[in-house]
Order: sequence, then structure tokens, then C-alpha cells
Amino acid sequence: MANQTSQPLNRQLRIPFPTPRLASTALKALQVDPELSPLVQRHLSVVSSSSSSDDHAEVLQVEYQATTNRMLRVAVNSFMEGLKLVLEVMEQLDVDVLAADKANSIKSS
Repeated sequence: MANQTSQPLNRQLRIPFPTPRLASTALKALQVDPELSPLVQRHLSVVSSSSSSDDHAEVLQVEYQATTNRMLRVAVNSFMEGLKLVLEVMEQLDVDVLAADKANSIKSS
């Protein structure tokens, strides 16, 4: 069903990262793929975390504007697939992530 009000649909995703460098790396990796539909606009940025528990955390913020629910759903699903791939690569290859995992496993032992 199409958007009855013909007003654009707006959604925002906020994905936290443990370090500013990882958030910036994710941003650079994800912004190279433009939206395929002219009916969807996407803006990616890295913003400071509002969490007071971790001053170093950064958030990848993704803002969507779409003309229909369907277009918004397809765009967000596609973005999430790309994000999943970026996170898997970071987990496997990034030195900081591997060091943090090792430190966390030592603390829990």
C-alpha cells in the first residue's frame, strides 16, 4: 500500500561502535554505495554517543527519507546487509576489535 499522505517517511538508525575509528571506518565503507532508487534519500554521519558510561564510544547515524513504506523497507534492509558484512570484516580483521575481545575474555576468566 502506498503512503496515503504523500508526505516523506523519515527514519533514523543509530549504531554504536566501541571507538571513533571503528565508527569512521564503517561510515567510509558504507557510504560508497549510493541508494539505488531516487525515491530514497540517505545521509550517514558519525556523532558522539550520548552515553555517559563510555566517553570514547561513537555512533553511526543513518537518516532515511523515502516516498513509500516499501521503498524505506527495501533501503533499510539493504543497508543492514551491508552493515552486517562490515561488522563481520571488522570482527575478523580489525586489530582493535580482536584486542578488545581478548581483553574481555581475560577479564571474564
